[in-house]
Amino acid sequence: MKKINVLWLILDLIFLVIFNALFFILGGVDHNLTVWLSYGFIHFAYLMLLLTPFFIRRGKSAAVFGFSLYSISSGYFLVEFITGIVFIVISPENFRIALLVQLCIAGLYAIILVSHLIANEHTADAEEKRQYQIEYVKNAATKIKIMLDRINDKETKKKVEKVYDEIHSSPVKSHPDLEQMESRILLSINELDDAVSGGNKERIIPIADSLVAAINERNTRLKALN
Repeated sequence: MKKINVLWLILDLIFLVIFNALFFILGGVDHNLTVWLSYGFIHFAYLMLLLTPFFIRRGKSAAVFGFSLYSISSGYFLVEFITGIVFIVISPENFRIALLVQLCIAGLYAIILVSHLIANEHTADAEEKRQYQIEYVKNAATKIKIMLDRINDKETKKKVEKVYDEIHSSPVKSHPDLEQMESRILLSINELDDAVSGGNKERIIPIADSLVAAINERNTRLKALN
């Protein structure tokens, strides 16, 4: 185990050691069910706080995901800690109220946490898809450049060079509203590649012209959206 991991483990255990030491030194081991339920819920809340990093999906938005999930788990731990301490101090013989209150708090926490996890998954999936498309757009310039090496006709080559210049100078960043337009551009690039491979000048020129127009429209709309 790495030294940094050992240090984090020690830091995580400090609360448990201090809390349990105070609990047993000040109160002993003879407690009613209410106290033991509260003791268990406090430990559960702290465990969920420690497990929160494992719920965070990696990606560019990991910091945002982590902050929101940590906020939820920290809030739950704080509320449960205060609630649990109150019931431990009062220690009523009827455990049902303590159980119902802490179950409701835990249930609310679970609903909020799972809702955020679902939302984060959707966001992360969209981010991955968007990143894939952006990378594909970047690679499209390389793909078009390779096409140029296979074109001998000067007029045709000039048209494809215009496509290369436009896409090469296009902003790499994107916007969700441009997803369909960018997908059509990528499909047109594949069509252009097929036309170049077949040496079909009649198809290459109109596809190249439409690509230039589509790329310019995409870039214009991107400026308006950002």
